[in-house]
Amino acid sequence: MNPISRCASAVSISSTAKTRTLGWVLAAVLATTLGLLTAPQPAQANPVAASVADRVAASGQLKVCIWPDYYGISLRHPRTQQLEGLDIDLSAELARDLGLQLQYVETSFPALVADLNAERCDVAMFAIAMLPQRMAQLAFTRPYLQSDIYAVTTKGSPVVQRWEDIDQPGVAVAVQAGTFMEPVMAAALKHAKMVRVAPPATRERELEAGRVDVFMTDYPYSRRLLDNADWAMLVAPPKPFHVLPYAYAVKRGDPAWLAQVDAFVQRIQRDGRLQAAARKHRLSEIVKLR
Repeated sequence: MNPISRCASAVSISSTAKTRTLGWVLAAVLATTLGLLTAPQPAQANPVAASVADRVAASGQLKVCIWPDYYGISLRHPRTQQLEGLDIDLSAELARDLGLQLQYVETSFPALVADLNAERCDVAMFAIAMLPQRMAQLAFTRPYLQSDIYAVTTKGSPVVQRWEDIDQPGVAVAVQAGTFMEPVMAAALKHAKMVRVAPPATRERELEAGRVDVFMTDYPYSRRLLDNADWAMLVAPPKPFHVLPYAYAVKRGDPAWLAQVDAFVQRIQRDGRLQAAARKHRLSEIVKLR
């Protein structure tokens, strides 16, 4: 074979090899593409979470967070074990308005934010003070109650008889852990010692045992002592001390559900249901109608 023929043959062989190689590559790419197209694809996450309003409508159930030791608001009666209070009545009204079955979820002020954000409940209804730190983590309806801070001591206390006696050296002042009284009194007390009381201990037992001289509370809880303990005495501030509005709370990021619960608050403020529940539980003094 002459050199030119050998060269042409080499070129032909090389060209054929390249063509085969290209064909294999194209076939592999095509197979991979078809495989990707036909393989099961993972479900795409819905970028917009369903509203709580849709969820409760689908389930037919409304889960309401309460603190079951809140006298006049959401108390589990120690003898009957039945729930009673203003927000027990009003949560039943909300469930009735929405046509849902009602289920209570027990929580506490320290656990409130975590329980709502974990969706253990759909709404918290137990006179929740609208503290800045709570408002940064939860969404609130319009307020329906408001209360100042009050002091409870014993009638024969040699230490505290007037408001001015509270912030004095040597005075032990109890607050319930997680309530709005805790940060307020921590900032306000300059001389007295603040004692943080967490369950299972209670402020009234600490006071009755003499381990504290006075405890701070809001108007609803003060009624518990005044209605049930003849040794207790209420000490009111001589002028407004730290009045806070109370509202219902939901998880942030769901404006549709917040609007639905807020509309309920507006209705009960207008149609008399809030006033009726407040009269029943002796809380008319702190009702907020607008």
